[in-house]
Order: sequence, then C-alpha cells, then structure tokens
Amino acid sequence: MAEKTPNWDGERLETFISGSTAIEHLHRYGIAQQLCLGKQVLDVASGEGYGSNLLAKVASSVTGVDISEKAISDAKKKYHASNLTFHLGSCNDIPLPENCVDVVVSFETIEHHAEHQKMLSEIKRVLRPDGILIISTPDKKNYSDATGYNNPFHVKELYTDEFRNLLKEYFANLDIYYQRILNGSLVVSDAVIAGCTHFFGDYENVSSTADFQAVYNIAIASNATLPRIGTSIFPDADVWQQVANDAINRVKASNSYRLGNFLLKPLSLFKQWTSKSR
Repeated sequence: MAEKTPNWDGERLETFISGSTAIEHLHRYGIAQQLCLGKQVLDVASGEGYGSNLLAKVASSVTGVDISEKAISDAKKKYHASNLTFHLGSCNDIPLPENCVDVVVSFETIEHHAEHQKMLSEIKRVLRPDGILIISTPDKKNYSDATGYNNPFHVKELYTDEFRNLLKEYFANLDIYYQRILNGSLVVSDAVIAGCTHFFGDYENVSSTADFQAVYNIAIASNATLPRIGTSIFPDADVWQQVANDAINRVKASNSYRLGNFLLKPLSLFKQWTSKSR
C-alpha cells in the first residue's frame, strides 16, 4: 500500500486508499481493460494515474488527461510505461485531435461539474466513429437522496434516467450496468454464471477469471415446467448488525458491566457538575 500523498484533499482516489471505494474503481478498470485490448485509449480525469497505468497493460496506447497540474505531475513521476502519456486538460476541452482514439474511459467525472453536454460533445469529437465510451457516475437516488450524503466535490449528480437520456443524445446504442458493494451470499443460474467474470487484484494489476468458484450447488427439479428464479443476493450487513447488537446487549446485561456502571456513574455525574460550574 502506498503512503498517503501530502496535502491530499480527498477528491481523487489514490493508491493509499483501500476498502469499498478502491474495489469499486478497480472493478470498473478491470471491465474497461476488456474493452481496451490493443486499442488507443483516452482516460478522462485520470487523477493519480493508476487507472491509466492499468489500461496501458493491455492497450496499444493510453493518454491520461486531468485538470489538476499536481495530479498530472505526480502521475508522470510515478508511471513510466512506454505506451502511456499524461496531459493537462479539461474534460470540456480535451487536448487531442478529432477521431483519434478507439475507447474513452471516464469514471466518476461527470458529476464533478455541470457542463455535461460540453463534455459529451468533446468525447464524441475525439472518438472514432466506431469508438466506445465507458463512463460511470453515481445514481443520485441511491448515492445521495436515500443516504442523505452530500459529497462536497459533486456539482451536478444525475438520476439513472437523466444519465441514460443524456448519453442517448450522443450515441445510438447504449447499455446501462448497475454496480454496488456487497458482502454476502450470491445465487446465480447457469445462464448467468456462463457470462460471469471474477475480477481480482490491486492498483498495480487487475486480473480476471471465468471460474465463478461456487461453493454450493442449489437445484430445483420437477417433471413440470420449472419456475424461473432470478439472480439474488443476501447482503451480510443486517446479519452482522444483529450479531453485534446481541453481543452489546449481552455485555450490558452482565453483572460486571452493571457493577462497573454502578461504580462509574457517580464519577460521570461529578464531571458533568464540575463542567457546568466553570
């Protein structure tokens, strides 16, 4: 794990960060690698540069563009692949000629500004006619509305329908995929597992395998027509929260906790009284 960058402001993902945010980003770049094999690629808002570096492992060439001078300077110092370059520039004014790249990658960028039309126009300008855009953004409904979270770096988030309609203005064909972090049980059918890819790795390398590595087999059998069971997940968050609550309640019900609380309560009251008296 890399050391924390001095004066890091929290806006861009960097390689000292682990956890769900890192997994989300690495998963996206793992998928993008599959689309970039042997291609000329533009990574819009390349940030620290780890994503561009991952793409450069499979692409013919990768250009990372970011509006931050510091991010570009740091990326140039850290990543030195012969097919990888970094340039200072904005997603609304990309410093590349027309029809020059096969794939544009832009993860978690569009919500950081309000000029969405201009950004998409620029991406369409640099893409070749048969080029591909892979772009991600948080769904405002579940990222902000449902949680009450306000990301200070986000200027204009989009609901799923807004995101879809925006992209349809610029591209004839569009598929939307949905991503979320989970830790729990996943049940899938033969049809789904055949197209399921398992990604793994870190900021240096992301690999994949088609082996789902299921531990249990679940069968539904009948001489009649079988009911269709869709893909399903059972997150562990509720289970572990209940386990934690039960453990806390057991501690609070114990004689040692009650005795400790009895002995410390007067001290707590005394501290409150002295603080009010000052």
